[in-house]
Amino acid sequence: MGRSGRPLRADLSAMVWDGVAFGAMVGLGETYLPAFALALGHGAVTAGLVASLPMLCGALIQLVTPAAVGLLDSHRRWVVLCATLQALSFLPLVAGALAGSMEAWPLFAAASVYWGLGMSTGPAWTAWVSSLIPARIRAVFLARRAARSQLALMLSLLGSGVALDVAAGLDRPLAGFALVFALALAARLLSATFLASQSEPRPAPIGETVLSPTAIRRHVETGGHGRLLGFLLVFQLSVWISAPYFTPYMLGPLGFDYAQFMTITVTAFVARVLALPLLGRRMQRIGTRRVLLLSGLGIVPVPALWLLSDSFAWLLFLQLLSGSAWAAFELGSLLSFFERIPRHGQASVLTVYNLANAVAIVVGSLIGGFLLDLPGAAGQGYVVVMVVSTIARLASLVLLRGVSEAPIAGPVPALRTLGVRPSSGGIQRPVLAESRAPEASPV
Repeated sequence: MGRSGRPLRADLSAMVWDGVAFGAMVGLGETYLPAFALALGHGAVTAGLVASLPMLCGALIQLVTPAAVGLLDSHRRWVVLCATLQALSFLPLVAGALAGSMEAWPLFAAASVYWGLGMSTGPAWTAWVSSLIPARIRAVFLARRAARSQLALMLSLLGSGVALDVAAGLDRPLAGFALVFALALAARLLSATFLASQSEPRPAPIGETVLSPTAIRRHVETGGHGRLLGFLLVFQLSVWISAPYFTPYMLGPLGFDYAQFMTITVTAFVARVLALPLLGRRMQRIGTRRVLLLSGLGIVPVPALWLLSDSFAWLLFLQLLSGSAWAAFELGSLLSFFERIPRHGQASVLTVYNLANAVAIVVGSLIGGFLLDLPGAAGQGYVVVMVVSTIARLASLVLLRGVSEAPIAGPVPALRTLGVRPSSGGIQRPVLAESRAPEASPV
């Protein structure tokens, strides 16, 4: 069935503004949760774990998305419902900031709801927009939408950092957090409004094929896929031994204010975003295994290098290095993933990988938390965490020996930025828009 030009233009415009509002929410909200935990008086381990444990909830709830979409008979209803409830997850954070106190468990609960509802929209949103955007413009449109979303994220990250720094200067730091979380809530509600305004084909578009556990296992075990995924999981675990604790390290022992913390964080994010398109055009001449090795070698020493000096200029340089290396590593891992796994199985395998990845993140962060509070560390907990993470990262590169080389031929996928971390620049996931989705007309 055909569709008129006006509804298509309206849908595309709503998608762009949804992306902008979503990016603003990420920059205003979840990025500052560890800093909020510290401002409430919680310890470094709590601040680190609030940046990692809730992600497991997100990966678990993502598994129920196909059933939920089927129950509601609509991708749009599910996505709008999740987006609205995700916005409301900021309410207890605003209330806690205004009250001046908040126990650890409601903080973790709010963060878990945030991640659970946020990640559960991904598969349904992808299937939905694939049915709305004509195939001939889909890749270019999603890339441009992602660029605008990232710009909004960067600007909101800068603005919220300034707001928190001003509030801290007035001796009202928690009031600053109440403001930025309230703005994050408003941004996500605005995003939900734009989502609700988009059309949806009838019948509801069919999403990715959901493979059985046996089929997923067969995909993973053939062609060296298992060795690649195994390396990625072990490397991620090694990284997250230290990754959640960069924020308490900066706001604690290093004595950074919120403006400095924001500058360090945004530097890695900008380096990552700017490096991605440049690397995408050059990496096709290099095999994926070599890309993972070279970028991994750039990531390995970062925690130890943070211990060499507390010079702000030195740390900015490290953030440029880290953001660029992470851009190459994640791009290499994504393209390797797409090259090795058949198109019809990518969504199912990626969903399972996201769950295993979240488990690796949690295990790594728990190891880091244990080391940080290790008895007998004599105040050197951060040194232990950074050194152990560096050694573990280096050791994990040995697993690349079992990964076969593969050429890079596919295009760089559009990415959704789900979170920002000082240690890597961001948490991003690919948009697996189906190129063969039907061009159905809206209601």
